Amino acid sequence: MVDPGGGAVCNGTLHNQSDHCHRKNCTRNGMVKEAQQNGNSNFYKPVVESFEEAPLHVMVFTYLGYGIGTLFGYLRDFLRNWGIEKCNAAIEREEQKDFVPLYQSFENFYTRNLYMRIRDNWNRPICSAPGALFDVMERVSDDYNWTFRFTGRIIKDVINMGSYNFLGLAAKYDESMKTVKDALETYGLGVGSTRHEMGTLDKHKELEDLVAKFLNVEAAMVFGMGFATNSMNIPALVGKGCLILSDELNHASLVLGARLSGATIRIFKHNRLQRVQQLAENTRYFRQRLSEMGFIIYGNEESPVVPLLLYMPAKVAAFARHLLKRKIGVVVVGFPATPLAEARARFCVSAAHTREMLDAVLEALDEMGDLLHVKYSRNRKSARPELYDETSFELED
Repeated sequence: MVDPGGGAVCNGTLHNQSDHCHRKNCTRNGMVKEAQQNGNSNFYKPVVESFEEAPLHVMVFTYLGYGIGTLFGYLRDFLRNWGIEKCNAAIEREEQKDFVPLYQSFENFYTRNLYMRIRDNWNRPICSAPGALFDVMERVSDDYNWTFRFTGRIIKDVINMGSYNFLGLAAKYDESMKTVKDALETYGLGVGSTRHEMGTLDKHKELEDLVAKFLNVEAAMVFGMGFATNSMNIPALVGKGCLILSDELNHASLVLGARLSGATIRIFKHNRLQRVQQLAENTRYFRQRLSEMGFIIYGNEESPVVPLLLYMPAKVAAFARHLLKRKIGVVVVGFPATPLAEARARFCVSAAHTREMLDAVLEALDEMGDLLHVKYSRNRKSARPELYDETSFELED
């Protein structure tokens, strides 16, 4: 894969080398090799990403909202310290004071006083397969989101825009899933847990060998949980006295792992074919329509993970709650997983989404954008280009 500046991706690393060197037999991962052999021009497309800045008035009101929330937070902490208001927050014990702190003081303050007020928009329980449509269990809180109780009502057929179900494989059980059923009966449900519990099985070794072969390396190690892969292994690789250069848009697992390591951290600014084809078409359509409506969206134009910037915490809560009333499930993200003033909604487009589902979501987003005044973009697109046709992903000679 070549970037516009002449670099090449080899084994997942961007190397700045000339086009002449790129044509030589340098080590590449399997995807690049296959692309070169088959002449697939899609691997040589330039990378297009968008990170539009918010208008000044939006940032002013965002920080103003955080400022007011912070003042009330300090007032409530004062009342809690004097026993006037009950505090349900977890507190680290005195004997743990010499350990690396799990939470920074500001993050703990933020969790108690801001996140807790809108916590009902996270970790929503479901009671069906997380396919294109799924069922959500309704819950309410009697203590301002410190605890929840179920009402017994099931919200049926919610359009799922929050799961990483890119190829649409999450579905109710049928006979095509027999191999999955057989694997569960043979290996149980704990294969993805730490190997201290289940040990190393033949499937672990088989997967590691396959990954190593794909990456063209001697060996590979796989983990059952992506978050733990980063957060638990970074402290094993670096520690005090080391320097970590971290992208400002790194995932929360990388951020946590870097903090737990004790290293010095310096942040820098960012920089099956039918199903894949359907995913690409859905992604292009969804992103293009959001841009036309005037929303600020981040990321690569080909990425099915679509962050829509909301900025203000109050609007984050209203956005998620109103969409659930319209039977649309979304993920909303805020600090510390994002910069303080860049709270957002995250949509995960799937190949299983039909055009009718996407249109229903887009119609609701259009209404919500006007209601909450979150159409912040100054680069609204007026015309929609043609979507991929059925030959778009055919390999070229």
